[in-house]
Amino acid sequence: MNIPKETDELRKMTLAQLREKYADTFGESTRSRHKAFLIRRILWRLQANEEGDLSARARQRAKELAIGADVRLTAPRTQASDEAGPSKVAVLHLSPDERLPMPGAVLSREYKGERIEVRVLPHGFEYEGEIYRTLSAVARKVTGTHWNGYHFFKLGKKGNGNGRTED
Repeated sequence: MNIPKETDELRKMTLAQLREKYADTFGESTRSRHKAFLIRRILWRLQANEEGDLSARARQRAKELAIGADVRLTAPRTQASDEAGPSKVAVLHLSPDERLPMPGAVLSREYKGERIEVRVLPHGFEYEGEIYRTLSAVARKVTGTHWNGYHFFKLGKKGNGNGRTED
């Protein structure tokens, strides 16, 4: 695939031709009337078809980024119903507790002169190479006594939504 040649050919197309090329390339029509956007999307898809799609690692990272993204609750409007109101959007919360950061984040704390670091996983926590189901289990391992894991890592009280401790 010759990217510069393809780019030149796409730039010479009219908006209607680009929209038709988009529909041929993606198998669905587009509402976009932004020429540069259509050219980039078409080139991306052509290159992905030619050289292969995203790696498994890139797909996983995209999923992680999407956790905090806005989610469309209504389908896109058709051209016939453009007079209808805007789409409704809501934030998708996948974390069981809003005090926890996204999977992959590291919680750290000083305890008796030692730095304690715990990696947040999608379903648990990793500390010193071992997986724990709860933060309280990690705190118990570190201290030898029962602790509320959120308090031990100073993640705040449930429901305050800011992830900070209340002093």
